[in-house]
Amino acid sequence: MNRLISVAIIALLISACKTTKLPKVTSMDQLKYGTEVQRMSLSDDIEIAYTQKGSGTPLLFIHGLGSYLPAWNKNVAALSDHYDCIAVDLPGYGHSSKGNYEGSMTFYAGVLKEFLEKKGIRHIVVAGHSMGGQIAMTMALQYPELVDKLILLAPAGFEVFNKGQRQWFRDVMTVDGVRLTTVEQIRNNYAYNFYNMPKDAEFMVNDRIAIRSADDFIPYCYMITKNVKGMVDQPIFDFMPQIKQPVLAIYGENDNLIPNRYLNGGRTKDFAEKGIAQFPNGKLVMIPKAGHFVQWEKADEVNKFIREFLN
Repeated sequence: MNRLISVAIIALLISACKTTKLPKVTSMDQLKYGTEVQRMSLSDDIEIAYTQKGSGTPLLFIHGLGSYLPAWNKNVAALSDHYDCIAVDLPGYGHSSKGNYEGSMTFYAGVLKEFLEKKGIRHIVVAGHSMGGQIAMTMALQYPELVDKLILLAPAGFEVFNKGQRQWFRDVMTVDGVRLTTVEQIRNNYAYNFYNMPKDAEFMVNDRIAIRSADDFIPYCYMITKNVKGMVDQPIFDFMPQIKQPVLAIYGENDNLIPNRYLNGGRTKDFAEKGIAQFPNGKLVMIPKAGHFVQWEKADEVNKFIREFLN
C-alpha cells in the first residue's frame, strides 16, 4: 500500500513538472503588449517602438530601468479619453532596437527629442517612472521649450549618492548579474517593487522570465548596466532648481527602492520632500500602501492626481 502511495506521489510530481513550463521568446519583440505597437526609425540606426492612444494634450510616458512600455497600461487606458498618450520602449528595451548605445540620461533625452520632432510635437507633458523620471528631468533641463510639465512617479534623482556609493553601483550591477538572475530572484525582485503585488502585474514577471531565451537578451543586460552607470554618473539633484516647469511628484509611502536601504536608509517621504523642495514649482503626493510601482499598484489614485495636475 505504501509503495502504491509513493508511486502515486512521484507520478503527481512528474506531471506537475511537465505542466509547469517557463515562458520563452526568441526575440523581445515577440512580447505581447495587447495593443498596436508602432515603430519609428531615428538617426544612428535607432528604432523606437511606441503606442499611441487618445487625443488632446500630448503625454509622453517613459518607463524605468529594466522595464518597458506596458508598465503604463493602466494609466494610458484611463487618461487617453482626454489626452494623446504616447508610451515608448527606450532603445535597448522591449520592442525597440538593441545596440551598443551610450545609455546615459542625456542620450535618452536626445533620442526622445528627435522622436517627438519627427512626430511634429512641439510641446509635451512628460511622465517618467523611476529612471524614466530622471530622463524626464534631463529633458526638461536640456529642452525647456519642448517640455511644458513634468509628472514624476517614484523618480530616480531625488536621492543623492557620494563618490563611494556611486562606485558601489558600478561594481554591483554587472552584465552577468543581470543575465544569471534566477526565476526565483526575478519573482522576488518584482514583488519588492510593490507594497502588495497585484495578480494583474504577473505578466511582467512572465515577460522578464521569457526574455532570458531571447536572441537580444544580452544587449538588454548590457543596457541595464549602462543605465545604472548613466544615472549615477549624471546626478541631477543640484540642477533641479533650474527646472521652472510645474512638477508633480508621486511616491508610494512604502517604496522599498527609494531610498536605497543598504546605502542610505531612512524614509521615502523624507527623500521625496527634500527633492520636491528643489523645484520652484513642485507638488508632492505620497500614496499610502503603495510601493515603487505606484502607477500600477494605485493606478486610480495616480490617474486622479495626474488629471488634477493637468487641469
